[in-house]
Amino acid sequence: MSGETGAPPGVDPGTPSVARVYDHLLGGKDNYEVDRRQADAIKQHMPEVADVAWQNRNFLIRLCRFLADSAGVTQYLDCGSGLPTAENVHQVVQRVHQEAKVAYVDYDPVVAAHGRALLDENEHTEYLQADFFDPPSILEAEVVRRHLDWDRPIAVLFLAALHHNAGEGSRAAEVTRAFAERLPSGSYLAISHVLDPGDGSEDDRILQETLREIRNGPMKTITARTAAEILELVHGWEVIPPGPGRPGEVTAVSDWWPDGPMLGRPSIAQRILGCVVARKP
Repeated sequence: MSGETGAPPGVDPGTPSVARVYDHLLGGKDNYEVDRRQADAIKQHMPEVADVAWQNRNFLIRLCRFLADSAGVTQYLDCGSGLPTAENVHQVVQRVHQEAKVAYVDYDPVVAAHGRALLDENEHTEYLQADFFDPPSILEAEVVRRHLDWDRPIAVLFLAALHHNAGEGSRAAEVTRAFAERLPSGSYLAISHVLDPGDGSEDDRILQETLREIRNGPMKTITARTAAEILELVHGWEVIPPGPGRPGEVTAVSDWWPDGPMLGRPSIAQRILGCVVARKP
């Protein structure tokens, strides 16, 4: 997608897209020059921003292994899924449960084109072009109602998604509440979100400069939240401990059941994205 011709219907190759910028940061090819320029502008303030994207992807992989294997979940709703890259949700969970069902949701037309291609390669995967900030567009969608059994546990994922909420402070909580009220007992909410240190530290300064760069550009506004504010997004559900002998709490994605010991002090990329995983009693 190096040129601006042949763009899918509804795609403006002159305006950066969150999904395409993220794709570029992960080394993907489904992005335009405007997306790469936006990523470069963000890197001026946080050179490690590509590592943030990879930390989130690695968290997704560990999370899905846990949900499929330890929790035994066989149904998934990935809200704000972004462009397919290595190790998508269905690829991870279907290694544990071959017939696990996954519904991907994203509003971006480029993501839609790739999402429909997934249907051709995997009979247990569906795609819906919708905006998760409008929960009824998903919860009432025929494809979602038909594909998933809403009487059995479902894992709903909001990974690096809810912080794109145009600065409307309570809107993310309203979104997760709409899903939480519909989900049956035993379901899971998993969230990763830009974490606001709120302490005047160097991390805090770098984060605020990066957020200003995004807000002053043509992409959606991005909002950071404190650990306490992120915890509010799961509405009192049982929070899964992020490691052995620890309480259920919000932590950095790199710190949530890592695959091995962390050597050295975590980088800002490993500290700036928080997460929480919770189960409905």
